[in-house]
Formats: sequence, C-alpha cells, structure tokens
Amino acid sequence: MKQRRAKILAVESYLPKKILTNDDMAVMVDTSDDWIVSRVGIKQRHIAAEGEFTSTMGVRAAQKILDKTGIDPASIDMVIVTTLSPDYLFPSTACLIQSELGLTNAAAFDLQAACSGLVYGLATAKAFIESGQASNILLIASEKLSAFVDYTDRNTCILFGDGASAVLVTEGSGIFTIGEFVLGADGTCRDLLCLPGGGARNPASHETVDQKKHFIKMEGREVFKHAVRRMEEAMEACLKKAGLESGDISYLVPHQANLRIIEALRKRFQISPERVIVTVDLYANTSASSIGIALEHLMHNHPLALHDKVLLAVFGSGFTFGSMVLEVTGEVK
Repeated sequence: MKQRRAKILAVESYLPKKILTNDDMAVMVDTSDDWIVSRVGIKQRHIAAEGEFTSTMGVRAAQKILDKTGIDPASIDMVIVTTLSPDYLFPSTACLIQSELGLTNAAAFDLQAACSGLVYGLATAKAFIESGQASNILLIASEKLSAFVDYTDRNTCILFGDGASAVLVTEGSGIFTIGEFVLGADGTCRDLLCLPGGGARNPASHETVDQKKHFIKMEGREVFKHAVRRMEEAMEACLKKAGLESGDISYLVPHQANLRIIEALRKRFQISPERVIVTVDLYANTSASSIGIALEHLMHNHPLALHDKVLLAVFGSGFTFGSMVLEVTGEVK
C-alpha cells in the first residue's frame, strides 16, 4: 500500500484594512518610530475593525482557500483553529468558523500553542492525514491580539497586530509536502509571557479589571533570550532528524516577533538575508497566524523550485517551540 503523505494544497491570509503606524503609536504612548524600529524592526501593524473578530478573520482567510481551490466543502473532514485570542472560551472558534462556512461534515476543534500554533497544527493535521483518519483538513490560524493589548504599555503595545492565515492540508497533490518536525515546550517559564485574567484561575472581576490582568504581560528581555535559544535548538534537531544541513535550506520562515531574533537565527545558521522571509516590519507579531502569513508572502514573492526545502521555526507563550521542514513537490499557483 502506498504511504499517505500530508501535503499543503493552498495557503491564504487575511489582514484587516486598518493600519496603525509607529507614528500613530507615538501619539498614544511615549515612543517613536526610531525607537520601535531599532528594537524590534516593526514599522506598522494591522488592527481589526470593531465588527471583526478572530472567527470572522479566520472565515475570510479560509474562504479564500475554498474559492481558490474549488474544493467541495462537503469533503472537508476537519477544521482546526489555532489561536490564543478566541472569540469565547467556549464554544471553540473552530465551531464558529465551521458553521459560518457550512462545513457540515467537518469535525472542529481549537488548538492552543500560542505563537507556535501553526506548526503544532500542521503536525496535528499531518498525523490525521497520514494515519488515514482524514483526507482534507482546513487549518486556520487567526488572532485578534488588539483585544488584549494595553495601549498604555509601550513595551507591549507596539509588538502585536491582528490577522489570519489558512492552510488546506490534503492527502492528494499539493505545493508542499509536510516533512520532519520537532515540537517542544517548557511550562516552567509560563509567567514570562501570559494573560493572567479571564480563566478559571482568575475569573473576571472588578479586581482583575482594575489590576489590568486581562492584558498581555511580558518580560521582554527574558522572552528574547529563551526565544533565540529554543528556536535554535528546535531548528538543529529538525535538520538532524531530516538528514539536512542548513545549506540545504532554500528559505527560512521564522516566527515574526522581533527582527533581532530573526537576525540572530540567520547568523547562527549562516543563512543569507535573501533566503530569510521577513514580514514583521509590515504586520508585527500576529502570533499563530504569523507563519502562515509569512509562508504566503514567500509563495507570492520568491521563486520556488521543485524539491526546495523550506524550514519553519516558531516560539510562543507556554513556552512552546518547534521547527518543521516543507518540501516543494508541486507547482505554486
């Protein structure tokens, strides 16, 4: 029997129309364009409109997939949504999107791995596809981080943006074959990047609101150090598992959080700048959706040849981290 291989048939993204520039931020908090660019490399970020939510942005990205591929919605077996900013604690955002798109035959669930979510989701989809439990999976990463940003805190408010990306994973033909991957986590660092309020431990109250526990809290310097180390380790382990050297990689698509982190990884693995995909300047950190947005950017703006290897690298709250190899096995359309 021929081995089933999970492939990516299409990648699409959606970004809200509203753009918040660094100059706009400077009106809101004590910061400047030079200060932001020099520290994180971000120039602007997209912000969801009042009526846009994680689910609605996810629907827009996913609808692009359905329109572009012409796939029968009835053939979608599963909807996986990876997000840390769901519309509700429950029901899942995946169920909202499944309903809105009319995917009546699809199971649906959310996966929370913070900024590592898309790679965790691809690994999950690969397992379902290659075990024969599913044939077509719609993986959606969507984030409305602006709902949890304290726009009086200049250390965090400059970092995040909103947006969604969607990936169709299938057993049939595809642009990329999902190859080897490595996933990891370190829960001992959970307090370094978190949203303290709103869950069962700190349910909403006047006290949690007054203490701003419903906003993102981050120890920036510590997160930076862990991000570089953990992504390096994951990339090294993934390359070894795949039997590859860094020179075999055609493109690196890292999580888009901080240009200095990306530069540190590029230098560590001696990858030339033109082979590293950077979108953090345009969109800031869109958490789980950033890898999908950057992957679509790669497909539309850089030449891809058959058997090119693309290395993904991620890091997020938890801490979670991982790396994955994609191989070009089909035509980019």
